[in-house]
Amino acid sequence: MKTLKLLNYARDSWVAGEGSLAEIRSAVSGDVVAQTGSAGVDFKAMLDHARRVGGPALRKLTFHERAWMLKDVANAIMARKEELYELSFETGATRSDGWIDIEGGAGTLFSFSSKGRRELPNQRVLIDGQMEMLSKGGTFVGQHVFTPLQGVAVHINAFNFPVWGMLEKLGPTLLAGVPAIVKPASSTAYLAEAAFRIMIEAGVLPDGALQFIAGSTGDLLDHLTLQDVVSFTGSAATAMKLQSHPVIAKESVRFVAERDSLNASILGPDAGPGTPEFDLFVKEVAREMTVKAGQKCTAIRRAMAPAEYIDAVEQALAERLASVRIGDPREEGVQMGALASREQLASVREAIAELARSARIVAGDPDISPVAGNGAFISPILLRSDNPWNAPAIHDVEAFGPVSTIMPYRDLDDAIALANRGMGSLALSLFTFDPEAAERFVLGSGAYHGRMLILDRTSARESTGHGSPLPVLVHGGPGRAGGGEEMGGIRGVTHYMQRTALQGSPDMLAAIVKQWLPGAAKQEGEVHPFRKRIAELDIGYTLKTAGRQVNLEDIERFARFTGDNFYAHMDEEAARANPIFDGRVAHGYLILSFAAGLFVDPAPGPVLANYGLENLRFQTPVYPGDTIRVELTVKSMSVRNAEMGEVRWAVFVFNQKGEVVASYDLLTMNEP
Repeated sequence: MKTLKLLNYARDSWVAGEGSLAEIRSAVSGDVVAQTGSAGVDFKAMLDHARRVGGPALRKLTFHERAWMLKDVANAIMARKEELYELSFETGATRSDGWIDIEGGAGTLFSFSSKGRRELPNQRVLIDGQMEMLSKGGTFVGQHVFTPLQGVAVHINAFNFPVWGMLEKLGPTLLAGVPAIVKPASSTAYLAEAAFRIMIEAGVLPDGALQFIAGSTGDLLDHLTLQDVVSFTGSAATAMKLQSHPVIAKESVRFVAERDSLNASILGPDAGPGTPEFDLFVKEVAREMTVKAGQKCTAIRRAMAPAEYIDAVEQALAERLASVRIGDPREEGVQMGALASREQLASVREAIAELARSARIVAGDPDISPVAGNGAFISPILLRSDNPWNAPAIHDVEAFGPVSTIMPYRDLDDAIALANRGMGSLALSLFTFDPEAAERFVLGSGAYHGRMLILDRTSARESTGHGSPLPVLVHGGPGRAGGGEEMGGIRGVTHYMQRTALQGSPDMLAAIVKQWLPGAAKQEGEVHPFRKRIAELDIGYTLKTAGRQVNLEDIERFARFTGDNFYAHMDEEAARANPIFDGRVAHGYLILSFAAGLFVDPAPGPVLANYGLENLRFQTPVYPGDTIRVELTVKSMSVRNAEMGEVRWAVFVFNQKGEVVASYDLLTMNEP
């Protein structure tokens, strides 16, 4: 293929690096495929541009507008995915490896777009938790909120997933409203640059929202501030070097690290040969060794089995690994490609040599290339350590390739201790059909692992497997894994925002968060709120209904109709014996039904459907003879599309004494 000259994208322009350029070679052939460099790029100006242009432009958008932007970017990548697949082959990735990277990356953006539109308000401020009462009279309250940081997210990515690794960080960052500067790893930067170029050419991102560094970062970190974030994926050594940068320490720059770790997989005591869990364990360990040639931060590096099963595990794994076809990833039938570079191959061989001092190789040969030529090919290497407590290297040294070590354990407590000996990991998997064993393992080991998969015959068919990070779940881990968190749905978005505790009156805080808060003013009008479109409604618009008496006949009729004959509704003596009640009480769902009858306007209009009820609380019993009334208040509104939007109503049901009987949020779909 033609040698690519990679460009930097700085201040909304593509800029070539000055002077001599570094060469990037194909993992498959060893030929030069790209040249890269960033000499002459003004990194301080890039940061200034992001803060001055990109940040304000993103913060003007609502969460929903940013979410739609992510969807457009993901669609652009999917529309041109074949271009990326072709480049991906040069990284040593097979088509299925590339699917994880390319379509998996786009899928991450789709996921964040969907969650942003479903779980975040169509506003610019995110409420965090419930309002806190700070005074007896209710005129002084507190509310936690999130607002976007006013700096830049610097993303320093690893070589193994140049597309997914970039997009998994950009999804929550852009949804939060923060601009980013992306720095890919050099060995696969040509694939990252191609995906980045597609995002820019989609034409949906505001100026300054994204920038790209094709070469080194130069003095970039020297110009960071307290509003910036550094999000890093890679080795522990590089992470520690970055995290100890004097500016990062001085400015308290947020640092999110996802470091390589020695992830473990455990065969449960109940999962002997012949059980589905045994077969699943062998299949998963082999798959994690060979997918992406084992170059996954979540790959299984340590596989543990009961001592009585370890020989069977070795035999089954060796047989499965021997059948793996290795070669040019473009060729049909190839199951494992090459490592990302010859440098990576040398690093993996060096790590295997260190491991082999305390464990023996039982499958594969690290010194014989399975493919002729100058590519970075290596066969899967399985090691075995029969005394894992006297072999520290297997718990401390990671060969970042198709390498794993099997080891026996005595009992479940020993397995827990061995898993934790890795000193923190991104992912762990346990193969068992015994719930008690799984509970013991989670309680004993959960604190050491960012994600734990308990796999058995029930979930295997639909499971995404040990090594698949998911956008809705946290990707990160404690200790050796870096102590950081990425993705995790909306949790990941808040990593790029500041939580602030607001204090003031309910009216003032409601005006800031664009949501009615308890104690804030309510406005009544002559028009029933169900007759108003979203554009015609105001936050705080309230309907106060007439009252309706609840009598004993209502309660008994409701019981007969629904079949709910719970004693508190039907037996006066038993109800009085209950410490909560003073006699027979109305059904909670009768109260809800009567409340709906009081506030619903039945004629066709802008309200399209009632689709939910949240935060329901029954606070005061309703006795025969009590009269209930309802206050229905517009709490928040969000337009979804041209046809409809969501209105959230605060519903309070009162009795004749003015006591709150029930409260809840009603969700309706309305015409915009």
